[in-house]
Amino acid sequence: MSSRKPLSDNKKRKMRSATRLYALQALFQMEQSKQSVDVVRSEFLSYRFGAEYEGERLEKGDVDLFTHIINEAVNQQAKIDQLTHKALVEKWPLGRIDPTLRALFRAAGAELVKANTAPRVILVEYVDLAGAFFPDGKEASFVNAVLDHMAHETYPKGF
Repeated sequence: MSSRKPLSDNKKRKMRSATRLYALQALFQMEQSKQSVDVVRSEFLSYRFGAEYEGERLEKGDVDLFTHIINEAVNQQAKIDQLTHKALVEKWPLGRIDPTLRALFRAAGAELVKANTAPRVILVEYVDLAGAFFPDGKEASFVNAVLDHMAHETYPKGF
């Protein structure tokens, strides 16, 4: 019998939020460095989850959710990019979007396409991440609009 205490709901939420941040960072790193999903996944699981940074311990993260997001983002990239492209105005193709936002759209899209989480939760989580990366608020509003469009495309009967 395990002596580990079960995680509280609040702790689970924090862990999933941290996991989404790690997934966004991993996807960004893969695009910038051209490293494979396997190399980046291994690096994150070995050196980032729960690491100490500037005297503070980072959140452990949910290994299964992290693996799901980055694998689906890679395996379903064409579908996710098409969903994202449909939500963007014609003058702003996906290639012109900031690489951090591209990674965010791919991570969120991976969860929307193969949702194990309610789409509204996914939208809130990734809009919050956009706000953390871009504190002036414009990008968070933009992310909200794009993800809302992607969610409606993925769930035409509502979510």
